[in-house]
Amino acid sequence: MPQRQSNNTDLNNGVLSRNKILLVIVQCIVASILSQSAILLWFGFTFQISLLDGAVSNLLLAIACYLIGNNLKYYRPEKNRYLLMLMYCSILAILWLLINNWVLDSIILNDPIYNEFLYNSLPIRFFIGLLIIGLMAMISVVWYTQEDQKETEKRKIEAESLARDAELYNLRQQLQPHFLFNSLNSITALIGSRPEEARKMIHQLSDFLRGTIKKEDQQPVSFIDELEHLQLYLEIEKVRFGHRLSAEISYNDACKKKLLPPMLLQPIVENAIKFGLYDTTGIVTISIFAECQENELQITVQNPYDPDTNRPKHGTGFGLSGVKRRLHLLFGRTDLLETTAYSHIFTTLVKIPQT
Repeated sequence: MPQRQSNNTDLNNGVLSRNKILLVIVQCIVASILSQSAILLWFGFTFQISLLDGAVSNLLLAIACYLIGNNLKYYRPEKNRYLLMLMYCSILAILWLLINNWVLDSIILNDPIYNEFLYNSLPIRFFIGLLIIGLMAMISVVWYTQEDQKETEKRKIEAESLARDAELYNLRQQLQPHFLFNSLNSITALIGSRPEEARKMIHQLSDFLRGTIKKEDQQPVSFIDELEHLQLYLEIEKVRFGHRLSAEISYNDACKKKLLPPMLLQPIVENAIKFGLYDTTGIVTISIFAECQENELQITVQNPYDPDTNRPKHGTGFGLSGVKRRLHLLFGRTDLLETTAYSHIFTTLVKIPQT
C-alpha cells in the first residue's frame, strides 16, 4: 500500500506540473499575440488586421515550436552535432514563414499597404521565428536531458535499493544455519539422556524460528521486542551449555521503545558466547547493557575471554562483520560497531541512530 500511494502521489504531481507548464505556454502565446498586435496598431493598421496578423503568426509559430520540441523528445543530436539542429530549425522557420504568409495573404486581400508591409517584414519575421524556434529547441534539449538524467538516477537508486535489500537478506540468512545445526545437534544429544530438556529445547527453538520468520521484512522493532526474542535464543543456549552460561541484562526504561533493526543482537551475543565459552570450562557471564545517548541507542555486550586461546582483536568472525556491514547498508555509516579487548573482557558496542 505505501508503494501504491507513492506512485499515485508521483502521478498527481506529474499531472499538476504538466498543467502548470501548459498554462504558462498559453499565457506566453496570448502575450505574444497582444504584443505583436499592439506593434501593428502602432504602425497604423486597423485593429482587425493587427489582431489577425498577431494571432495567425503566433499560433503557427507555436505549432512549429511544438513540432521541434516533440521531435527532440525522441531524438537529440549528439555532442558537436548541433549544426544539424540549427539546420533543422532554419528549415522549420522557412516553412513557418511560407505558410504564415500564404495564410495572411489569403485572409487579408484588399489592403495593398499591409501586403507591402508583410513583404518588407519577411527578413525580420524569419529571424524572429528562427530565434524563437531555436530557443525552444535549446530549452527542449536541456529539459529532456534533465528528465533522462532523473530517470537514470531513479533507476540507479531503485537498483541500489534492491541490491541492498538482497545483501541484507543474504546476511541474515547466513547467520542462522550454524546456530540451527548446533541446536539440532544438542537436541539429538539430549533425547537419550534428558528427553524433557530436549522437548523444552524443541519448543524454544520453534518459538525462536517463528519469531525470526515474522521479522523477515527489515522493519525496525522496539528494543524491548528485540530483547524478548533474544531471551529465547539465550534460553536455547543455556540448555546447550547448562550451568556454564549465565546472562545479565540491564537497560534504562527510556530504551524500551527505541527502534533497531530486527535480529541485530543475536549474532553479537552469539559471538560473545563463542569467545566466552568455547575454550573455557568455567561459568561465563554475558553482560548486556543498553542506554540512550542523545539521538542514539547504545547497546554494550561484554564477555570474558582468554587472550592465550582467543584473539578477538584480530578477528571478530562473520557474526560481527555481518552486523557491521548490515548497519552500514541501513544507515550509511561505518562507525556504529566498535570492539575492544581489555583486562580479559571483550566488549562490543553497537550504536543505532534514532532517525
